[in-house]
Amino acid sequence: MGLNIEWRSASNSIGEHDILLFALPGVGNVGKVAIEGLNSCHIEKQVARLHHTSLPPLATLDEDGLLAPPHLTLSSIESVTGKRILTLTGTSQPLEPEHQGTMAHEVLAWLESEGVESIYVLAGLMDSPSRKETFVVASNAAHRIDLEALGVDVRRDEPKSGAIGLAALVASIGPLYGIHSACAIATTVGSSGDVFASQRLLESLDAWFDLGIALPSDVQSKLTEKLAMLAPNNAPDLVGELTESPDAFYM
Repeated sequence: MGLNIEWRSASNSIGEHDILLFALPGVGNVGKVAIEGLNSCHIEKQVARLHHTSLPPLATLDEDGLLAPPHLTLSSIESVTGKRILTLTGTSQPLEPEHQGTMAHEVLAWLESEGVESIYVLAGLMDSPSRKETFVVASNAAHRIDLEALGVDVRRDEPKSGAIGLAALVASIGPLYGIHSACAIATTVGSSGDVFASQRLLESLDAWFDLGIALPSDVQSKLTEKLAMLAPNNAPDLVGELTESPDAFYM
């Protein structure tokens, strides 16, 4: 097993929570920027670091100025409505498809052992600038029906060409581990860090699940500024590195 868990902040379990959000760098970095912005606008507590031997061998300085091996960071925040939200994110993923699959299965198996019941992967879908939509794609029929009953915009015909990457696997294999996994998608021009798509995604999640993460109007401008600082100037073309299919949606 290539997954090692490093508990942080005196934690030894995930604990009770209302929702788990996961994102990695991808199209427009929509999901990644949304989670980084969400963490930066709330009191964040690191719960654990997920180290996996398949991640690219790049050690970086962490927030404490210490050299840290590649990892995903699991954090906890409390929203204005008192809901505990877990966020899971990182800066990289395995480059080989086989290693992406191994890591996805091991992460889901660990989340299952910690009692996680649902996980939503945040991502961007490249489209025309005029299309500004947010929707969810489920990986389980029963869960899809439940989401539709809540008034969530659930699609059955997108993404038409499928999705690739570690996040796509996490969003789709949850039912194998008894976890409701789904993908929350915001359309984006995709050529750079789309701050507005990230904020639209957070606002939609708040409306659907009453999370208390859509900030008041006088604070939303500050959130936009924080997201803009976190968003890169140019999103890397990782699709070509991971697949030969030009139609696959990189998540």
